[in-house]
Amino acid sequence: MHLSSNFSAVESRVAPWLNQVPLYQRLAAPCREKGLAFPACFGQLPLITKLDIRLDFPRNFLAADVELDQLLEKKQVELERTSGTSEESTPLLLGMGWWAEQEWRALQLNSWIAGRIKKEARRVTVVSPMCSGEICYRGVPAHSERIVGSSLVVNISRHPFAWTDSALGRMAEETLAWEPAFLDVDPVYGVLLALYCERKGLALPTLQFVLSSYEYLSVLHRRILERVFKVPVFNLYGSTETGHLIMEDGHGGMAVSTETAFLELAEIDDQGIGDLVVTTLSNEFMPLIRYAIGDLARMDSRQNLELHGRSRDAIARPGRPRLTVAQVDHCFQGVEGIVHYQLRQTATEQFLLYYVPERTGPAPGDLQRLAGNLQAQLGDGVELRAVDYLACESSGKFRLVLPRRNG
Repeated sequence: MHLSSNFSAVESRVAPWLNQVPLYQRLAAPCREKGLAFPACFGQLPLITKLDIRLDFPRNFLAADVELDQLLEKKQVELERTSGTSEESTPLLLGMGWWAEQEWRALQLNSWIAGRIKKEARRVTVVSPMCSGEICYRGVPAHSERIVGSSLVVNISRHPFAWTDSALGRMAEETLAWEPAFLDVDPVYGVLLALYCERKGLALPTLQFVLSSYEYLSVLHRRILERVFKVPVFNLYGSTETGHLIMEDGHGGMAVSTETAFLELAEIDDQGIGDLVVTTLSNEFMPLIRYAIGDLARMDSRQNLELHGRSRDAIARPGRPRLTVAQVDHCFQGVEGIVHYQLRQTATEQFLLYYVPERTGPAPGDLQRLAGNLQAQLGDGVELRAVDYLACESSGKFRLVLPRRNG
């Protein structure tokens, strides 16, 4: 199923890459042997994964007469890496300036943002700090080292549940002084800063909206961010390797950034949920053709796109459809008093929900409603347990659902 309507753009961009890029020269060889031209060949191309990106990188993307050192010297490209949350960290080749341009395109899909924010608008970034190659922060980088253009990064620790009031105070103070038009947050990190601001009675007078990206935005996270900052919270979806693909449009729907990528759904199940497949259109140095991004999505009856989280985090249920991250998270609708959670599968039909309470925690009625919602999906083998701390992955990101098959 195609989720984008720009197939003509796919042909004009992708057809040359099948002949020029070593990886796709190899993958398209069976098409050439059958005499198939584009677009007939497109649907027969195998899906690629991060393994295909890593294998023989960067020669799998660069023509024989192109050298990476020359591209770097001319500042035509930059080298980045994926976070490594879902599998081994993967090297990436991104056009210089490409990240900012594709992000700006995605933001313009939201009519509320498009009429209010300029490219140079100030932002504060509150996300999991990343390592580059073998270099990681040790100690606290100077304020000036955390400024990139109009963006200020305020946190330098990937363990937000261990943040002290001193660290949070510094982050809040820097945020107030920067006077951001918006916050760019990993939802868990953003929520913990928000709760500190709420405890201390701190308001951000210049703030116009919160942009949530980097990982799945829970209904719990959205509710807290909206309550504390009293501005709209918008979901922006994508990945480091593909760019930002889907943006909340400001009217309750999700819009596809068609200039950045062409999207498909593959292996659609009886619920209409399938694997999201991405063909990038704007990064000529490392184009991804029919890339299995590892996430699930569905087009609902109103033709609204629903994001369902990582495919590896979906729970397999004997004799029943798989349960996605989005379907688990829906169980928390209307439940107050919880900051964050992780549902762990401990046996085939046994589950343990760890949750971090907010203040005194959920009211008995909310906790009972939550338990009933989870049991309706998973059966009676669900235990709820309050904790003070939930650990992130080595990448600094959090997983809401941890099926038993994944550890």
